[in-house]
Amino acid sequence: MTTIIDDVDVRARLRARDAVHWMGEAIDAHHRGEFVAPPRVHAQLGDGRMVFTAGELRGSWFGYRSYDTLDLDPGSQVVVVHDATTGVVRVIAMGNELGPRRTGAIGAVAADALAAPSADVAAVIGTGTQASAQLWALRTVRELREVRVFSRDKVHRDAFAHLTAEQLGLACHSVKSARAALEGASIVILATSSPTPVIKASWLARGAYVATLGPKQRARAEFGLDLAEAAALLVTDSTQQMDAYDPPNLLAATPFRDRMVSLGALRAGEVPRPEPGGISVFFSVGLAGTEAFLAERLASTMH
Repeated sequence: MTTIIDDVDVRARLRARDAVHWMGEAIDAHHRGEFVAPPRVHAQLGDGRMVFTAGELRGSWFGYRSYDTLDLDPGSQVVVVHDATTGVVRVIAMGNELGPRRTGAIGAVAADALAAPSADVAAVIGTGTQASAQLWALRTVRELREVRVFSRDKVHRDAFAHLTAEQLGLACHSVKSARAALEGASIVILATSSPTPVIKASWLARGAYVATLGPKQRARAEFGLDLAEAAALLVTDSTQQMDAYDPPNLLAATPFRDRMVSLGALRAGEVPRPEPGGISVFFSVGLAGTEAFLAERLASTMH
């Protein structure tokens, strides 16, 4: 029997703590070679593209997510999971809730590995769905005393602060600049669509952890090379996806690419965790197949 999941199911049934745990499982399985996650692929259409991210948990299931780059609002993504033995479709997830929550959960896995255990002040640059999903998951791995949010639109950042306090129970304050948001913050989340840097590395507090979710290609990136230069540790969820960017990822060239390590290797203890006081940066590029991984795990709780 095929399990159908929609946005109502995701909002009602997917708990942040479970999502973070399952994404940790996916990252670890990928590092061990049990979870296959090739870079995303594209099918060119007349006015845009169809994008596919596929994955396989060896011996259990294989599946994919598809979405478009057409000018549609709101559009809808589809995730399909097949049984590895029979090929029968086990799960279909439709909507726009699963993807951001999956990204948020991966972000929380990274924060748990990289942010100081005592980190309790978060700065969020950006007020979209991805920013909210990061906090939804992050609060399960760190006790946040304060959240500061900045975006160029005061109405948007004020609304974000209000909804974050109301829906997530976090003390969230709208601030007037990115620099003000970063002052003393131990966790920094960049979740913008900006093609130019939105922060300077010199604004970061000692020992800060930074996650970047937005543009990260040459000539189009929400951060500058000063961030990578200041970092003691550079981490990503998929080195394969980073290398597959077109145009190339901003950090594809040496010496930055040589310094990049996978989140799976860090969690496995193959890479030392950052020294106290050192800045660490997580470049979220989207480990393929993790939407299918999350949909399959969620479906297993619905039976």
